[in-house]
Amino acid sequence: MTSPQPLTFGAIEDASLPLAVLAHGFPDTPFTWRHLGPTLALRGYRVVAPWLPGYDAPTDQPISVGTYVRHLLDVRRRYDADDRAILIGHDWGAQAGYGAVVTEPDAFECFVALAVPPVAALAAGLFSHAQLKRSFYVYFIQQVGMAEAVLVAPGFWESLWADWSPGYDAGDDIAELRRHVTADNIANVVAPYRASFNPQFADPNAEAETAATMQTSPVPTLYLHGANDGAIGADLLGDLSPHFPADGSAFEIVDGVGHFLHLERPELIAAKINDWLDD
Repeated sequence: MTSPQPLTFGAIEDASLPLAVLAHGFPDTPFTWRHLGPTLALRGYRVVAPWLPGYDAPTDQPISVGTYVRHLLDVRRRYDADDRAILIGHDWGAQAGYGAVVTEPDAFECFVALAVPPVAALAAGLFSHAQLKRSFYVYFIQQVGMAEAVLVAPGFWESLWADWSPGYDAGDDIAELRRHVTADNIANVVAPYRASFNPQFADPNAEAETAATMQTSPVPTLYLHGANDGAIGADLLGDLSPHFPADGSAFEIVDGVGHFLHLERPELIAAKINDWLDD
């Protein structure tokens, strides 16, 4: 499998422009940023949407969410970002984003997280009956050797996306996903889920970064969550203010969208992000 290149928008090599790093989640690809990327480029950013480790090519190296954190910070350095850089993450990309801004608080001017709130905000709600049903895939993924075949079989991704974003036509997204996530690298793609439960799968070089994903964001943060999210129920979210203490932070549950909110209503989500950046 040949490693694909990051998706970029704007004059990516022009270091005089501020950098925006966009991190995808599971099960997804940088293609998820095809709407927001051009919008940010028009705003004057050079935009890079990297592949998370394991999605780009098979590897024998362990992958934790801390591996993602290190990767995002490496991407920032690779493109010579300055203190105007921003980070936007969805799903695992959001979880990794919390870790990135905690690990290096000066790396990004601000952070936008989509669809995955701070773990502390979920608390016992993660183990409610309703959420356990939504999270069935997390526990199924722990079945090493069985889960891999089921996940890449026809129909699984289609059903999962339909559950998570009801009514959204994910055909193009899933076609792109299947081009890059195959039997060759599916174990790498689900590795962070396994590392979350079993230290045997964890990346020993990223323990500090993994721990950082559980901490409070020290930078201005915008959090957006779809009211119809079928992966993490909006009913679990109360007042998130204590979890976003930095000045300028904000959060909103967005009506009429699910887990892939930036794909379902791209113009709306882009407008909310742009308005917040303006403020």
